[in-house]
Amino acid sequence: MSKDATRPRPTDNAFLGPLHGGSKEPTYAGALSFMRRRYSRDLAGVDVVVWGIPLDAAVSNRPGARFGPQAIRRASAIFDGDPQYPFARDPFAELAVVDYGDCVFDYGRHAEIPRCIEAQAREILATGAHLVSLGGDHYVTWPLLKAHAARHGPLALVQFDAHQDTWDDDGERLDHGTFVARAVREGIIDPQRSIQIGIRTHAPDTCGIGILDAYTVHEQGVRGTVERVLARVGAGPAYLTVDIDCLDPAFAPGTGTPVAGGLSSAQALMILKGLAGIDWRGMDVVEVAPAYDHGDITAIAAATFVQHYLGMLAERRRG
Repeated sequence: MSKDATRPRPTDNAFLGPLHGGSKEPTYAGALSFMRRRYSRDLAGVDVVVWGIPLDAAVSNRPGARFGPQAIRRASAIFDGDPQYPFARDPFAELAVVDYGDCVFDYGRHAEIPRCIEAQAREILATGAHLVSLGGDHYVTWPLLKAHAARHGPLALVQFDAHQDTWDDDGERLDHGTFVARAVREGIIDPQRSIQIGIRTHAPDTCGIGILDAYTVHEQGVRGTVERVLARVGAGPAYLTVDIDCLDPAFAPGTGTPVAGGLSSAQALMILKGLAGIDWRGMDVVEVAPAYDHGDITAIAAATFVQHYLGMLAERRRG
């Protein structure tokens, strides 16, 4: 046998890998798609699309979330081909997942950006694929919600966040603190089935949405929080949005508007896993700003939220 025959064969899973099955590439090598999924715009037979939206034109404090999708993809390389904790399985045995790359828009034409995001999201959803989006600042959830509601009808919103994002505006400005009020006003989300987790600021209006502020979560624990969220959301379709600043700055320093007193990574992930029974129709994780991160801990937390979400979708597929 020749020496060449005994050498490991390179795969570069992001370009050449199969749709199903985890990657066996080293965490420190290869192209950095999300969890080594194949980069593809061909959605035939695809169950889930991971998509980046590198926008931070709507922030009110520190910029930098436009680099969030890159950072989350880089951090996700730690999830190699082993069974994924805490599910003890490879989610890609059940789910065909691709990395769709990033949303395309002209950064200099701000008024056109929301329409670009919504239109491209609608194209993905029209294929029947489940959409998971990587922000970007929290404004991107607004056009994403519009696209999902156009397909599924009014949604319950489950929002992990330090901020309510219910400030009022004229409906035109790019602002990461107003999209929830808009969505309620336009009937895109059902406030009676919606809930916010980890809040530790005040806005003038709750818009009728349930709030589990951070201190309440700390006091009642994971189990009590999960029970209240499940009771609020019920059986209808729901959308999950995770603002990484739901976590305390000790666990997520790399974000634009950090607020002390937040959730730990373990708390938030355990709560999310407890919500597996919800009829999820889409998800995003936003506000990762890697310039303020340390050792990628914020990006790792964001990547793990998505990894858990994919694990839940795989569990649902198994029945």
